[in-house]
Amino acid sequence: METNNGANSDNAAASYEEAKKLADDIMAKIKCRPVVGIICGSGLGELANMVKDTEIMGYEEIPGFPVSTVPGHAGKLVFGQLGGKSVVLMKGRVHFYEGFTMQKTALPIRIMKLMGVKILFVTNAAGGINQNYDIGDLMIIKDHINMPGFAGMNPLHGQNDERFGPRFPAISKAYTKRLRDHAKETAKTLGFKDFNIHEGVYCMLAGPSFETVTECKFLSMIGVDVTGMSTCPEVIVAAHCGMEVFGMSLVTNKAVMQYDSEQIANHEEVLETGALRSKDLQKLVAAMLETLQI
Repeated sequence: METNNGANSDNAAASYEEAKKLADDIMAKIKCRPVVGIICGSGLGELANMVKDTEIMGYEEIPGFPVSTVPGHAGKLVFGQLGGKSVVLMKGRVHFYEGFTMQKTALPIRIMKLMGVKILFVTNAAGGINQNYDIGDLMIIKDHINMPGFAGMNPLHGQNDERFGPRFPAISKAYTKRLRDHAKETAKTLGFKDFNIHEGVYCMLAGPSFETVTECKFLSMIGVDVTGMSTCPEVIVAAHCGMEVFGMSLVTNKAVMQYDSEQIANHEEVLETGALRSKDLQKLVAAMLETLQI
């Protein structure tokens, strides 16, 4: 097994035995037995501050685990209690554009599954394609378009191991309806007033370059509400191995939809909005967990 964790390390898909060994090695070092996994997107890592009885491992401490290289992604596994549930948070994720394969970006999900995680919460920072969405709004993901998958870049590409899941998994119900409904009811109870909560479609583009104006117009035409550079590989693998999934996007910038506009997308704006809305997202996730049936 590789010991160099950087983006230039061996990117081959981990076998079931390799993933199981990674899960077992992690579990041997921590007391927590997580049932919920949470992936924190760009600028949203502060959710980890709400976790109690924490045990923390850096990605670099785990041989074979992909290590984040992007600002806003701390690269730590945080174990503990949140909303009365045993959780593991990924404080930062890895992306395809960093040089990892789709399989490698989604390896942490298989490790979570093998550690006993049943439900995956995945968050991301995204650009608003839907012109009715404002910066700072939240969007519950009801479906996605895995655009790299149209070109054959799918995390399930290659030989299938039935111990992970079936050869041809259905993804049409990947975003579990009961979790989406639970989020809407919880948000209503919390009474947020400073922003809107939508339900819509997320599209992954490979990145790292932001979208052109024409690309944004195309995404709008095909029914996309927000776009980003992550999430789909993790959700596909979670669905493949039978996990329930809840996805949420924070709209951190509005997509540039006019030619020759002075407005440009930038990562600093993404991080700033993440910091601004972080506390509200923390409240929502913690409140969801408090009343969530596992």
